Amino acid sequence: MTVTTPVTATTPATTATPAAGPRPSATAADHTSAPAGDRTGARTPEAADVISGARERIDALDDRIIGLVQERMAVSAVIQEARISSGGRRVNLSREMEVLGHYREALGKPGTALAMTLLELCRGRI
Repeated sequence: MTVTTPVTATTPATTATPAAGPRPSATAADHTSAPAGDRTGARTPEAADVISGARERIDALDDRIIGLVQERMAVSAVIQEARISSGGRRVNLSREMEVLGHYREALGKPGTALAMTLLELCRGRI
């Protein structure tokens, strides 16, 4: 049984974000210039097309995720500035524990590692 994720025409092939520029999208020429598996690991041209389309979608999702992380970093900087200027500490550990718990509940143990990385990106190392 083969499971495929549809790649819709509304999914952008390239998306620009401030830190990550546009990614080139795969074209049909990518498959005809080399055997099907050279770029995708597929053994048939049909599978290579599915993989290439799905990779385009992943690339677009990655670009959106990067943009959201950058937005989160900016919002975190506003929070830190407000907290510090009011005489508070830069980091609120109880809030960080909430964030860690949220990611762990949603994504399991790897979610905790992801949340730790996001927290470090947004507030720096403690």
